[in-house]
Amino acid sequence: MIGFLTLLEKEFLRFWKVAFQTVAAPVLTALLYLLIFGHVLDEHVTVHGVRYTSFLIPGLVMMQVLQNAFANSSSSLIQSKVTGNIVFVLLPPISHAEFFFAYMAAAVMRGLMVGAGVFAITVWFAPHVPAAPLWVITFAVIGGGIMGSLGIIAGIWADKFDQLASFQNFLIMPLTMLSGVFYSIHSLPWFWQKVSHFNPVFYLIDGFRYGFFGTSDVLP
Repeated sequence: MIGFLTLLEKEFLRFWKVAFQTVAAPVLTALLYLLIFGHVLDEHVTVHGVRYTSFLIPGLVMMQVLQNAFANSSSSLIQSKVTGNIVFVLLPPISHAEFFFAYMAAAVMRGLMVGAGVFAITVWFAPHVPAAPLWVITFAVIGGGIMGSLGIIAGIWADKFDQLASFQNFLIMPLTMLSGVFYSIHSLPWFWQKVSHFNPVFYLIDGFRYGFFGTSDVLP
């Protein structure tokens, strides 16, 4: 476990030493989304019987968990490859499993920290207690693990920042933004409802939201 713990600590310190950029900035972005969409739609829209602001908060929390989990592992690997210090990770006798779980665990940690920050800031706009906290934790951890793993794949595949940016802008961003963060898929035309069911991120967002309200577009 020494290799795993050492690499995990290294990955944690990597993003924590620039927490203003890696944690605080995504929290501010989510807050701006809430202020803009909540101000415009809160008095006009209810979803599943709840105010739009209340509906929006879990989606924003989970979106930031997913995006930051992906960003942590992918950016770490591509930076190490570009600067050449990846050799210091590959030379020691660290197994593939230790390598994978250390990067994934660090990605989950960053995602959960950002998500907790977003929730702490936004919950003041619509106070509520999660109806099923276990579902909230389960989907946050699993979602962060999935996106952290995908970030490892992207970091290994990409050889330069442009390739990683295309992976994030043309795959991760559309999947998260079109996953029901800002709307219920029942508000979409029939065709786009069916298309949404092919988006795996939709189930992560919807399941996470179920933990808050006990209702969702599909059963968790």
